[in-house]
Amino acid sequence: MTADCPAAFIAAPASGQGKTTVTAALARYHRAQGRTVRVFKMGPDFLDPMILERAAGHPVEPLHLWMVGEEDCRAMLHAAAESADLILVEGSMGLFDGDPSGADLAVRFGLPVLALIDGSGMAQTFGAVVHGLATWREELAFAGVIANRVGSPGHGRMLGAALPADLRFFGALPRDPAVGLPDRHLGLVQAEEIEDLDQRLAAAAAAVAEAGVTGLPEPVSFAAQALPEPERGLAGIRVAIARDAAFAFLYPGNLRLLEDLGAELAFFSPLAGDGLPEADAVWLPGGYPELHLDALAANERLHRDLRSHHEDGGPILAECGGFLYLLESLADSGGHERPMAGLVTGRACLEERLQGIGLQAAPLPEGELRGHTFHYSRAEVGLEPTAYCVRARDRGTAAEAIYREGRLTATYLHAWFPSNPAAMTELFRP
Repeated sequence: MTADCPAAFIAAPASGQGKTTVTAALARYHRAQGRTVRVFKMGPDFLDPMILERAAGHPVEPLHLWMVGEEDCRAMLHAAAESADLILVEGSMGLFDGDPSGADLAVRFGLPVLALIDGSGMAQTFGAVVHGLATWREELAFAGVIANRVGSPGHGRMLGAALPADLRFFGALPRDPAVGLPDRHLGLVQAEEIEDLDQRLAAAAAAVAEAGVTGLPEPVSFAAQALPEPERGLAGIRVAIARDAAFAFLYPGNLRLLEDLGAELAFFSPLAGDGLPEADAVWLPGGYPELHLDALAANERLHRDLRSHHEDGGPILAECGGFLYLLESLADSGGHERPMAGLVTGRACLEERLQGIGLQAAPLPEGELRGHTFHYSRAEVGLEPTAYCVRARDRGTAAEAIYREGRLTATYLHAWFPSNPAAMTELFRP
């Protein structure tokens, strides 16, 4: 059984071309026309999906052949096609970057590529870049191209005229600071922190309409994929989950899996001064604890609650920012250091340069979990790692450390829970 829906994979020759802004603009424009738009993000990411969710009005899931898996990707695309009028998949980095790449994903599911190219400072060479993207792999379907950040309508027409005759020019979008998205050291600023985000999205959608970049791509047939129902191994288990501006890196699919396993989810905010709610297990996801040091240090009630939960043998999973929060202290890039929860011996500080990045798998006793890492902090930990993650591209290379003490598991890795439901059951079950 298949489901048909217009779809496009929005790709670029490199990062920084404006993929998120334009994908969000297209989603907001078509949503305003009364269409149901489903957006996905290629690869691991938390920040871009926050923006895209605001634009489309639906949660945004990752698609990745290694981390998420082909079967799960196929199932999500088919489910989206059954209810949506348009599917947009935002790529990551350049179209052919990574292993597997965005191009691999597009080929596997027949997604036509809608290339987005920053045309500033370019003239006829624009056509050569598009030609290269369109012909590098014969099996890649190519829908056409959008020129971004052009200097004038005449500049846009020049770029369109430079294209080979068989390639469709969807239009040109002007440079406009009003539609740009602010960023910081881990990527875009979180959607909830951009006070004028809806105005920016509206301006971006208006720019799409004015430029005529409004045509729907061709329909794609998405095959159905049956997935096994997870055993409800967490039935009756209450999982407390930190969620606020400091701990916001949560995949919707991770939350959905915990519920499918039978868990009851109890959210709490360390920044708001919440203590630990009554729970059998605790999940401290990643985020930006380094931006909220004083508030996190002041919540001594939560520090005590976490220590008590840990001493009683309660399961705790701490990922990246959550891991940093469990250390004795954390410092920002300016040297401002504050005490944290202190369940893990050691300290961390934010560095100017990237300290870890890439797709990795955690070889836990409960089973392997796939995910990714991306952080600017450097941790000095007083515990010996019980294991090391392994890199997806080189299975023989050790990567992020994994720390275990009792039922506490702490690591820089952001795990994709559906990669191993049985392992997640064992991690959170008391």
